[in-house]
Amino acid sequence: MPKVDVIDFKNEKVGEIELSDAVFAAAVNENLIYESVRNYLAGQRSGNAKTKVRREVAGAGKKLWRQKGTGRARVGSIRSPLWRHGGTTHGPVPRDYSYRLNRKMVLGALRSALSAKLRDGELKVVAGWTLADAKTKSMAKVLQTLELNRKVLLVNTNDANRNLELGSRNLPGVKLVATHEVTTYDLLAHKHVVLSEAAAIKLSEALA
Repeated sequence: MPKVDVIDFKNEKVGEIELSDAVFAAAVNENLIYESVRNYLAGQRSGNAKTKVRREVAGAGKKLWRQKGTGRARVGSIRSPLWRHGGTTHGPVPRDYSYRLNRKMVLGALRSALSAKLRDGELKVVAGWTLADAKTKSMAKVLQTLELNRKVLLVNTNDANRNLELGSRNLPGVKLVATHEVTTYDLLAHKHVVLSEAAAIKLSEALA
């Protein structure tokens, strides 16, 4: 089992934690990671492209001229797709781009992403998220002490932590998620991942 140092807000070692081999030392499957990120991005698409069909465009439904005798082609409506400003045939309509990914693939991608972060030294474990206040300045100072100066993903257990929520929400590039909300996309989109000790144990148990 991989052993990871547990640090405090002064960036000093206060203990060690053994993480699950199946979760944090798994073989990195790049194909699974790709499919998981693709699935996440597909779910984020709004799918709101829309064109108007002939019944929706402006224009009267009156027949423009009589059927026969004019020498011109017959026409029934100014809203015909053949005419300028007429309706569009087979144009895009609002749709849902999301699709379901197999649960085993989702969990496998999470294991691969967490293992890659630990392998690359981009994962840290803190003893807990006990903050004295909810000030953004205090949270920024903690991250600076931990030498986290780029995009950071903070992972906590599902327990409410008001100081952590308020202190981190206005920091650019910093995102706070609960253990059950961690996605492969978030793990890859942030340079550093910081887990509380309780969150690391919970992920080890849930994904093993």
